[in-house]
Amino acid sequence: MMPRRPLLPTLMGAALVGAAVLTAACAKKPVPLAPTPSANADSAARADSIARAEAARQAELARARAEQDSLRAVREREQRDAAQNADAMRVLAATIYYDYDQSDLTDAARSLLQAKVPVLQAKPATRIRITGHTDDRGSSEYNLALGLRRAAEAKAFLVANGIDGSRIDIASMGEEMPAVQGENEEAWSKNRRAEFAPITGGSEE
Repeated sequence: MMPRRPLLPTLMGAALVGAAVLTAACAKKPVPLAPTPSANADSAARADSIARAEAARQAELARARAEQDSLRAVREREQRDAAQNADAMRVLAATIYYDYDQSDLTDAARSLLQAKVPVLQAKPATRIRITGHTDDRGSSEYNLALGLRRAAEAKAFLVANGIDGSRIDIASMGEEMPAVQGENEEAWSKNRRAEFAPITGGSEE
């Protein structure tokens, strides 16, 4: 009968072999390195720099848009004011007409004169000249006087409606400057008229 080997050395040997195998297996797995504090700081600084650059770009875009909007608003206002001024000057320059051998104002003439009142009130620096005209029937002397009476009637209406008379000059051309050539009522009716022209302040805003 063979003698038994001691059990303790055998168990210790097995334990040593297992520990060696376990150590070898663990050694094969790389342990990830934690980022260094300096790497984190550099990353944060880059992100902050990018954010500041983007904020500056957005601010510049906003400033440019605001400037464009402001310029557009100015142009639109100037165009609107110019259009309104042009409309006002057309009203101010509108011709009125008279019946044959009359200086009294017709209803149509009164309506046109009434439309001129707010234009003159809005343009206190504007002075105008009213020039009376006639058709070619009658003597030159008579027609000059008739043209002046027509201009005077138009001025009197404006003055009665609050316009300072010192802002209004009157004149007469009689039959000398017909608007339409012809020897018929259609032509004569266009020549019996009073015309209005700004002397100063016509382009006033």
